[in-house]
Amino acid sequence: MTHAPSRPDAGTLSIEPFAGNVTATFSDAIIASTDRAKILRESGHEPVFYIPFEDIYFEFLQKAPTVSRCPLKGEASYWRASAVGSAAENAMWAYLTPHPIASGIAGHGAFDQRSVTIEAIPAQDREHTPHIVE
Repeated sequence: MTHAPSRPDAGTLSIEPFAGNVTATFSDAIIASTDRAKILRESGHEPVFYIPFEDIYFEFLQKAPTVSRCPLKGEASYWRASAVGSAAENAMWAYLTPHPIASGIAGHGAFDQRSVTIEAIPAQDREHTPHIVE
């Protein structure tokens, strides 16, 4: 089992639903797509999209031996991505049994944007978007 270093800089986090569609692409293959993503915001880090397992195409992923630990979220498990002749180690991670403060991301996976392209398209805000009357 490989261990990634844990972070000693525990801060605060929040989890909220993302109003829109999030797609994860690896090597020209869509490996996840959802309109039920969550955004995890953690102090000192960029926001991260978490996609429900039901909307992840696990046929492109293989469980890896790597684990890491976060003081706020718990222990993360990792998956290797492979598609269209390419592969990337630790392309996805998930907290299978997160700490209570992060329970909102249980059953969700996040993708490493160094190897997976994440496209997030916000839903149109119909109440605040001007409409053209024809």
